[in-house]
Amino acid sequence: MKAVILDGFGGLDVLKIREIDKPTLKENEVLVKVVATSINAPDLVQRKGKYPPPPGDSEILGLEVAGTIKAVGKGVTGWNTGDRVMSLVGGGGYAEYAAAYASHLMRIPDSMSFEEAACVCESYITAFLNVFIIGEFRDGQTAIFHGGGGGVNTAAIQLCKTLTTDSKYIVTVSPGKMEKVKELGADLVINYKETPDFSEVVREYTNKKGVDLILDHVGAKYLEPNMKSLAYKGKLVIIGVISGIKAEVNLGLMMVKRQQIIGSVLRSRPVSEKADIVAEFTRRALPKFADRTIIPIIYKVFSMKEVADAHRSMEEGGHFGKIVLKISDE
Repeated sequence: MKAVILDGFGGLDVLKIREIDKPTLKENEVLVKVVATSINAPDLVQRKGKYPPPPGDSEILGLEVAGTIKAVGKGVTGWNTGDRVMSLVGGGGYAEYAAAYASHLMRIPDSMSFEEAACVCESYITAFLNVFIIGEFRDGQTAIFHGGGGGVNTAAIQLCKTLTTDSKYIVTVSPGKMEKVKELGADLVINYKETPDFSEVVREYTNKKGVDLILDHVGAKYLEPNMKSLAYKGKLVIIGVISGIKAEVNLGLMMVKRQQIIGSVLRSRPVSEKADIVAEFTRRALPKFADRTIIPIIYKVFSMKEVADAHRSMEEGGHFGKIVLKISDE
């Protein structure tokens, strides 16, 4: 099969297309003929040698796949060859075939294209996990999503608008994406370049109450304004640290306000834990994709041979929504 492999670590020049062997199925896995995958921020970090796959997972880039089942491994029930599926994978998405655990599969609704399905697993499940399962976000609450033009945060806004009522969303974003975030449904949009300390704006907007949940991938730089922005019993869920890993926190204020700081990753969770998350997402959120209440936001579709251009597009940061990599024809 053809696959994008890393010829060392570093810049775009290490991305090479080569012929390699198809994956060998383990128990409880299926072989997926990949039609499309998506470019995610962890792919760029792994390309630079700073985010190795979990032990036992493929070293090929790509954390999600959409395609059809071509073979079913030992112990798999409920799935058949030819089924249209999308799935989380620990690695291997940038290839014509990928192995996926049966418990991580979701059926692609008839109303969805493979390109749309390739957007779902990493971004929408990450948003669902951290906002609804960990963050316990519910009706009438207020949340902050930092960097609102990326896949996870656009997914979070769409999920919240669909799965809750009377909730409000504050989004920090670059100036070029402010109007698109407003159109998506954000109640307050903050230009983070003009207002790096957003806490006063947030407190004014919430009548000094603060917000119930913050989903943050920025890390150290935002810790202090994040904590100032949190309400009593508010939760800060950290899913990335692009600005650094070390910062000071006022533990006394955190204790008095009973605030929580929670670190979260999806990729390295145990197989069974991911299966539970996928099952809950399938139950609560997938019907909203089937009836087109939620439509994945695709910024651009690149072919496999354009993989370097796809990575460059993400690095430049001008995208809104998901960058899709088309691997093969249906």
